Amino acid sequence: MIKNVNEPTTAPSPTASRTAGSQTLARGLEVLRLVAGTPAGLSINEVAEHAGIHRTGAYRLLNTLCDAQLLHRGADSRYRGAAGLLTLSASAYHSLLAAAEPVLRRYADELGATLALIVREGAEAIALRVTAPTSGTYHVSFAEASRHPLDLGAAGHAILASEPENIGEDPRVTAARTHGYAQTFGEVEPGMHGLAVPLARDICGVPACLNLITVRQDQATSAVAVLQQAARALEGSLT
Repeated sequence: MIKNVNEPTTAPSPTASRTAGSQTLARGLEVLRLVAGTPAGLSINEVAEHAGIHRTGAYRLLNTLCDAQLLHRGADSRYRGAAGLLTLSASAYHSLLAAAEPVLRRYADELGATLALIVREGAEAIALRVTAPTSGTYHVSFAEASRHPLDLGAAGHAILASEPENIGEDPRVTAARTHGYAQTFGEVEPGMHGLAVPLARDICGVPACLNLITVRQDQATSAVAVLQQAARALEGSLT
């Protein structure tokens, strides 16, 4: 049968195109969340397996996310979150960061210890801003955008304490809500003391805390009142 060249050709409907585009975007976001939430990184095969997509599709999505500087392929061929993620987070928390930066600088120098603004993202605590003291012979530091499970560490307990009480919650969260701070040792990093003070959620708009990390127990213990003062100063600058 000879086809009439004047007959209209069948083209994908706009709805079908939008649906395909939405599916690609959804897969890309799923891969981004998957990789960004895995500090050890993921290989292409692992991404494909966890996301339920073909290896070729995973490769294309990962390359696109790397081009956007949202992910980074390391020398070990594993993909991890990149600096672009921090830029996105900073944009989302612009007002909070603007208020926090001078407070972190002032009190990091006063305490002689590294301070961080930690916020909740899903089931994780993420370091939104990390500020080291400008003086002293040494200090502990960690990377901005680093993550750890919300049920570990002083920061996680303090963030959960900023939220309404839950039946059956961890007693350490209840204690942090009662006393206004959480203190832990070695829960996130071996040998490290953590001290965190919850921030008022109705003021900050998100579950958050100020966190101090040190190798010295005496420093963590003696800093409670000052870190609480820093938290109130930050809240005051947001009102």
